[in-house]
Amino acid sequence: MRVAHLCLSNFYIDGYTYQENELVRQHVEDGHEVTVVASTENIGSDCRLTYVEPTDYLGQDGARVIRLPYRRWLPHKLMRKLRMHPGVLKLLRQLCPDVILFHGLCGWELHAVVRYKQENPSVRLYVDSHEDPYTSARNFVSRHLLHRVYYAWVIRRCRQWFDKIFCISLDVMDFVADTYGVPTDQLEFFPLGGRIFDDDEYVERRARGRLDVGVDDKNLMLLQTGKMDHRKKVLESLRTFIETPGEQLRFVLAGSLDENLHDEANALIASDQRITFLGWRQADALIDLLCAADIYVQPGAQSATMQMALCARCPVILDDVPSHAPYVNGNGWLLRTPGDLPAAFNAVAAEPTMLDAMAMQSLNIALHLLDYRKLAKRILI
Repeated sequence: MRVAHLCLSNFYIDGYTYQENELVRQHVEDGHEVTVVASTENIGSDCRLTYVEPTDYLGQDGARVIRLPYRRWLPHKLMRKLRMHPGVLKLLRQLCPDVILFHGLCGWELHAVVRYKQENPSVRLYVDSHEDPYTSARNFVSRHLLHRVYYAWVIRRCRQWFDKIFCISLDVMDFVADTYGVPTDQLEFFPLGGRIFDDDEYVERRARGRLDVGVDDKNLMLLQTGKMDHRKKVLESLRTFIETPGEQLRFVLAGSLDENLHDEANALIASDQRITFLGWRQADALIDLLCAADIYVQPGAQSATMQMALCARCPVILDDVPSHAPYVNGNGWLLRTPGDLPAAFNAVAAEPTMLDAMAMQSLNIALHLLDYRKLAKRILI
């Protein structure tokens, strides 16, 4: 089967563990002919947004990758918001995909995939949405001009041709229905997922990850990851951990610190020898760390790594928002008040034996909701 992943309303980064990578990688492993059509938006070696040259190459996930420039009618900065690219329909006619997944609901080139669908009615056309009130439409211009006017207009013109709109969270489903006026019966929960390992590989990765950070079987390892800014509440995590007694506890940070909190965070890290800051870790090393952790900590803004943590059998400490509700059921803590994070840390220190049962419950949730082998097949139905 010929499968096209269109990443023109978001970025596609070779070799990462984002949803786009994992679905592409799984479709390649399942034997399909896979092409990624992406913008030139990318992430540089310094973890900052950058733009690469248009190109056509074999990507690290095993699929052909075609990067398209932005149209030149208007300044580049504006075209990045309008998400217009030349030659999309012509390219689809050349690729002849049987299934299209358009990643990101907002973008002009929905017109191109709809035109291709009209010419080829048997083609399955899915669109996924990552837009929510926490990461999208966060200022007046974005909320009212881009989302409620421009993107909503594009979606209204095109959505009758979508077979389904996949939403990565419950918050996204509410946002799409409210902001773009999409009927709820056209929306389907399609969570970000992760890779699930058999026992032997999990044990191997866990041992490798713990060796990487110098923790042994006597230690309880708490892990927080990602691009850590004020919204991720990393300073709150650090302060709370420092106040939590327990020589067996270790708190590991893997990712990047926002420059606005860099000095304060580093001072807190240096104040407690139980804390280790690793910096950025590549995809495979990050998965090893998740397998190594005894608790995954995410007290603030949402992150795709949370689902990966569940797949790595981590109990979780998460902010109590609607989108986290499907993922916490006997396998961790939802934080509702300022006192809940200290209570969770103290509970981990006081009753570490409960973590084994929580880890198995995280695995059960992951097997039911988050296995990319199953999620990839849903796109082909």
